[in-house]
Amino acid sequence: MIIPELPAYLTTLGGADYKGLIISLFAVTAMLSRPFSGKLSDTIGRKPVMMFGSIVCLICSVIYPVLSSVAGFLLLRFVHGFSTGFTPTGQTAYISDIIPAERRGEAMGLLGTAGAVGMASGPAIGGMLANRAGLDIMFYCSSAFAIISVLIIFGMKETLIEKHRFSTRHLLVEKSDLFERRVWIPCVIMALCAYSYGALFTVIPDFGEYVGIRNKGLLFSCLTVASLLVRLMGGKASDMYGRREVLRISTVVMVLAMAIIAFSSTSLQLIVGVSLYGFAQGVTSPTLLAWATDLSPDNRKGRGVSSLYICMEFGIGMGAFLSGLVYANQHEQFDNTFLLCGGLAALAFVLLLILGKRTRGFSF
Repeated sequence: MIIPELPAYLTTLGGADYKGLIISLFAVTAMLSRPFSGKLSDTIGRKPVMMFGSIVCLICSVIYPVLSSVAGFLLLRFVHGFSTGFTPTGQTAYISDIIPAERRGEAMGLLGTAGAVGMASGPAIGGMLANRAGLDIMFYCSSAFAIISVLIIFGMKETLIEKHRFSTRHLLVEKSDLFERRVWIPCVIMALCAYSYGALFTVIPDFGEYVGIRNKGLLFSCLTVASLLVRLMGGKASDMYGRREVLRISTVVMVLAMAIIAFSSTSLQLIVGVSLYGFAQGVTSPTLLAWATDLSPDNRKGRGVSSLYICMEFGIGMGAFLSGLVYANQHEQFDNTFLLCGGLAALAFVLLLILGKRTRGFSF
């Protein structure tokens, strides 16, 4: 809901040169919090981890309207990252507890579909509210949705069987908590593909305005609607044909999408490229989540999922930060910004071809 309007909002505060930090600061915090959320999810339970993330989202959405400085805005974006660092980790571990392994791809596709519904409607609603009622109303509506999520989580049943009371010692992260080595291949693929996501969310609002798209939320809605349309199909396909086989196709589509975006000169071309990327991302994300949970031991599913998310946030953060540097508010740099994204997606495709054995179904 708020992401499409944040670049312009930061500009009004005098921070136009810091647009690349809008997403990257958020992603850095999410990445740093993953080892904690993964360990806590496996010890104190899935619900508390999800609840903490939603409460952070609620508090931050209320604070945005009262900010008056660039430093305050950037600090809040840093704190806001805890919402993504905790809630999705708990969600994914929760689903892996209740869904049989042979339907895990389908389940992750369903989770992604639910998220895509919010990501598709949020930017459009946020853009409409910002244009008609102002940014403050947009932020307060965002906090209202966070309140609803808190109430839903409160009514859920905990699925972790052997859970412990929270203790400060649970915040002591050991080396083994930082990364689940069994999921390293999905993690590398995720980092390479997530770079494009960070670049899109940083540069696309300006690119859209450059080609004549006034509602900045429109392109994000196109991306998430396209993702929504294929998530269930992509998840089921990975259950049937194998995680690698499906990922090879989705990474090729991602390369093509980045090429179209890079050379777009009209609003229609940009919409087509962004939508095609949405298709690729909609297949890639649930497949990688299912693959990571396939490879994680039962007592370390939270850590396995958090490892994948760490690499996702690393990719998003690097994509946001480096794309901001490459773009540098120069319209003639749009092509170089997205050609770099396409090159990294192509590298992911190559790695899928050469790393490890062929897989089928949900096995490694």
